[in-house]
Amino acid sequence: MCGIAGIIDLSGRAPVRPARLKAMTDAIAARGPDGEGAWFAPGVGLGHRRLAIIDPEGGQQPFVSEDGRVAVVFNGMIYNFRDLRRDLEALGSVFVTDCDTEVLLHGWRHWGEALVDRLDGFFAAVIWDEDRETAFLMRDRWGKKPFYYRLTDQGELLFGSDLNAILAGMDTVPEIRRDALADYLAFGYVPEPKSIFEGISKLPPAHVMRLARGHFAGAEPRQYWRIHVTPSAQFGSYDEAVEALKVLLRDAVNKRLVADVPLGTFLSGGVDSAAMLAIASELRGPGLDACTMGFDDPALDETGLAAQVARLHGARHHVEVVSSDAMGRPDWLNSAFSEPFADASALPTLALCGMASKHVKVALSGDGGDELFAGYRRYPHHLNEERLKARLPNAVSRGLFGPLAKAYPNLQSGPRFLRGKSTLEALSTDAMGGLFRATAIMKESARDRLTGVSGQVDDYSSADLLRHHAAQSDTDDPLSRAQYVDLMTWLPGRMLVKVDRASMAMGVEVRNPLLDIALAEWAAKLPTAYKIDGFSGKRILKSTLRQHVPDGILDARKRGFVAPIGAWMTGAHRGRMEALMNGSVIEAGLINRNSLKTLWNRTTNGKQDHSRELWAVLMLESFFARLHEKESSQQAA
Repeated sequence: MCGIAGIIDLSGRAPVRPARLKAMTDAIAARGPDGEGAWFAPGVGLGHRRLAIIDPEGGQQPFVSEDGRVAVVFNGMIYNFRDLRRDLEALGSVFVTDCDTEVLLHGWRHWGEALVDRLDGFFAAVIWDEDRETAFLMRDRWGKKPFYYRLTDQGELLFGSDLNAILAGMDTVPEIRRDALADYLAFGYVPEPKSIFEGISKLPPAHVMRLARGHFAGAEPRQYWRIHVTPSAQFGSYDEAVEALKVLLRDAVNKRLVADVPLGTFLSGGVDSAAMLAIASELRGPGLDACTMGFDDPALDETGLAAQVARLHGARHHVEVVSSDAMGRPDWLNSAFSEPFADASALPTLALCGMASKHVKVALSGDGGDELFAGYRRYPHHLNEERLKARLPNAVSRGLFGPLAKAYPNLQSGPRFLRGKSTLEALSTDAMGGLFRATAIMKESARDRLTGVSGQVDDYSSADLLRHHAAQSDTDDPLSRAQYVDLMTWLPGRMLVKVDRASMAMGVEVRNPLLDIALAEWAAKLPTAYKIDGFSGKRILKSTLRQHVPDGILDARKRGFVAPIGAWMTGAHRGRMEALMNGSVIEAGLINRNSLKTLWNRTTNGKQDHSRELWAVLMLESFFARLHEKESSQQAA
């Protein structure tokens, strides 16, 4: 777990200035507090910041071959590196360390691009091969580790684990990418392969890119893996599936218990984190550190449920309770996230990682369980909506439910059973239009009024991103298709970004057993009935855990941290919100002042709750404020 950065001249061999590379690695210092390194060759500069987890004494980077012809910078963890090492030693490789990074170097020399197919883990890495004059870029299957890059027409490649690293290597800040801004305001994050800036991209999850000196023009990333979420009719009985899942879960957790530093788990009151502690304790025995963040609001606090699990498995339970008001720190959020990010639950995630860093350096987390085992509450609703639409012709569906949706009042603050407007809207559109409405921060029409972005990017539709992935899903099953789209967008763009940036800001490595590839590919074939029972998800996962997790957790209604951002903005941050009406995003023409004031007035007078939209604009403003600070410091230097 580290940070990488580099500069490669693919058109010639222009020397890389050490100070320029140092500025890039300094920009990601928080990702690697345990050390830094740099390596130079003609036209090449590779930089690294290290968080030491495996072989703390021998794993320094960049890692360079003994003959100096191949160099690697790597961020992540390869779980099967010892198996790969044995294979490579049989082929004649001689290892000088016990770290997973060296496996990448020897693996490249023996297997070339096929190396990536053998890797089990999470990673963002660059290999420079001086003999082939080739740079090989690769990112793990889920995109757990970030990878930003900029490739100019002149052949200069800049790459880094953080957007700030790329900017530190540039003379000027690029223009804002308007369709990326539209996506951010719709989803609360900028989805791959875009970044918020023109000319800077993200290498998508499960992609590699090979760039040869003198032959880089037209190079495009290549996808090397894709999950197929398709229910199998030959899956076997439910009881057989439960037994198979027990084995897969044990294997997934066991391979993630390898570390040369203190290791523990995050522990909320939910199913997934309870499962991680239960299985890890079964494998390692009692005494694991379990870290829980509590809240002074009983509606949010789950410390009681977490304590039950901790006692059951003999864990050393560490709990800190914070005020939900104390979480409302926009500047704290923006210091950890180099790109605009509007998920306010990142704030308690930051607090949890900060607390955990006092006790462990590696933590197991339950991320991925909702996407793979259909745990989100939106899934059964989406499934029922699609089943109803399947019985009606499209014209009838749109003609009937469209007018009803427009006529139905917006009762956001009313009882749940009266909030039917979103359901009617979902029924009046296609499947991905419905899923977009279930996950978006704001509707596209509201976003376009706020930004005027539609006229600037030819009526761009963020929902088309979901439609693009749905078309690649290889299934007509509505639940599986929705899960696939979430695995391609929501998971890497929002959930994994939140955990990676928060944990790296606090010097903690997070591992996700539920995203184990063997486990995920097995879960992707589960029949719908094995995942959803009525309006409850994760059926088979809960069945598997009955002996290890209290029924009160397994049978509880799913809930998560819902930040009181409306109270924050109308209370402690009211002054910031009022100043926002004349902020940088207004001056830059990115946000329309009158539309923003309308949202603010409706929220403050209690007519409608636009807190999520306003929070997204506030995060965008905070991003610009930090950007302007950097520009000013660069000009002063």
